[in-house]
Amino acid sequence: MLFFMQLSKKVPLDNPMVLNGVRAAYVLSNFIILVIYLYVRGKINAKKDRTTLKYVEPAQPGAGEEKLITTTVYAYDLLQLKALFKAQLMGVGMMAVMHFYFKFSSPLMVQSVIPLKSAFEGNLVRIHLLGEPAAGDLERPWKASSGLLGMLMSGGEIKKDKKSIETAEKSGKGGAKEE
Repeated sequence: MLFFMQLSKKVPLDNPMVLNGVRAAYVLSNFIILVIYLYVRGKINAKKDRTTLKYVEPAQPGAGEEKLITTTVYAYDLLQLKALFKAQLMGVGMMAVMHFYFKFSSPLMVQSVIPLKSAFEGNLVRIHLLGEPAAGDLERPWKASSGLLGMLMSGGEIKKDKKSIETAEKSGKGGAKEE
């Protein structure tokens, strides 16, 4: 990553040919990510894993109590994939505003690599494309994204232990099956 950050400072982005090449690399990178996500979606739909998945979702900051979620692996994966599509679309939108409105061109090079790297490191891609088993760190439900935004958005850790699930079932908070 440091290499691309340093390279973006050295590339003459005021040259229209170079700038168009960097734009093409950015578009190609996002197209590759789209193809990867569509392929993963096809794999999810082909498997249609109806294994029941129960977990306790943490309370949102200032919004109340924990909620028991009962779903299937299939529905969970599709929900996670939808979040990945949405995040990628937001990234493209923000980059478009930065590039076309504010005339920043150097982030195009870095943003051609970082999302592609992140896509291959994502849990869904690791399971459905790279064929890694859904065990250990890849066991569903996955931890919320790290970083400042992830900490602000979630109230805490997803609980998947038997005691937490039984407590949430007894309290009657949630438990409706999501399909």
